[in-house]
Amino acid sequence: MPELPGELPKGPAQGQQPGQPPTSVPPPQGCKDFSPAVVGTCLNPVSGVALTDVNQTTGAVTALATERTTGRLLKVTKDVDPVEVAKFEVDASADGGLTGLTLSPTYAEDQLVYVYVTTATDNRVMRLAPGDVPKPVLTGIPKGPTGNRGVLAYDRTGALLVATGDAGNPAAAGDPNSLAGKVLRVDGTGQPARGNPTAGSRVLASGLKSPGGLCVSGDGSKTWVTDAGATADVLYRVEPGKALGDPAWSWPERPGVGGCGSFSNTVMVTTATTPGLLNLPMNPDGGFTGKPEVTMNGEDGFGRLGPLVMLDDTTALAGTVNKVAGGAPVSSDDRVVIVVRESATGGSKD
Repeated sequence: MPELPGELPKGPAQGQQPGQPPTSVPPPQGCKDFSPAVVGTCLNPVSGVALTDVNQTTGAVTALATERTTGRLLKVTKDVDPVEVAKFEVDASADGGLTGLTLSPTYAEDQLVYVYVTTATDNRVMRLAPGDVPKPVLTGIPKGPTGNRGVLAYDRTGALLVATGDAGNPAAAGDPNSLAGKVLRVDGTGQPARGNPTAGSRVLASGLKSPGGLCVSGDGSKTWVTDAGATADVLYRVEPGKALGDPAWSWPERPGVGGCGSFSNTVMVTTATTPGLLNLPMNPDGGFTGKPEVTMNGEDGFGRLGPLVMLDDTTALAGTVNKVAGGAPVSSDDRVVIVVRESATGGSKD
């Protein structure tokens, strides 16, 4: 991740001093969005985001974004038309398509980008290097009528984490010989990473159905994955070598949990079927201290959110999914946006 400046752009009602009225932001005019927190506009529903650069002189943020259904990987910068970096042939039926994106931990040196793709025959991880065609890294992840969504992240050791769906077969999620329904931990070539629970196996944990987000805390001590479970949307804490048993939190009402960010005292989760962010107050040991608090679900927000990646302990990059069925898109949707969390969460709002 690139070095960040002291101040990133803030949203329309973020960064206010107590007692100040909210700053008025004009509504979008076509693809022009006046919110300082908006990085990219007029995209299809966004499935992955990654920060690539912050101009230290102008403060302009450049990011990458993926679109699930079109297979496009785009470079976005505020007030600049999106630039197509690559386009993947995807099967976007059900929940598949281009669903995951992450950068190499040494991106500043190697410019490597990793994506999770549903093809005509399988789900797979692919690597894109500058000036080269995309190369498969890990193929043969089972594909099915559902459970094709997959997401990517890096742990603190530099190993690539891959959360895979169960391909519509719950039994596969519990099969140690299947790549379906798992959190996998691999090296840059797709081989089992050094230090995995079982030598020679890529499996870090098992028991997923259709993962939407995968995040590692800044100190590397906690890893979380969101999932559309059989009876509820859930958040799991990933324990190496163990099945994903009882969730750390569950939502029977199914708000469409997606991306997540593990901050020092909060886990932030996006929702694709309801506007806003869910913020779970967290103890240092990873236990939750109260019900999730919903923020950015009104005019201070950006509607429905999908992917999320933490930039520092106050800031994250997210993508909107307002153009999906039931959404309420504005003219500049879908967008890549910067979200700034509150400095401390004060429990739930009942």
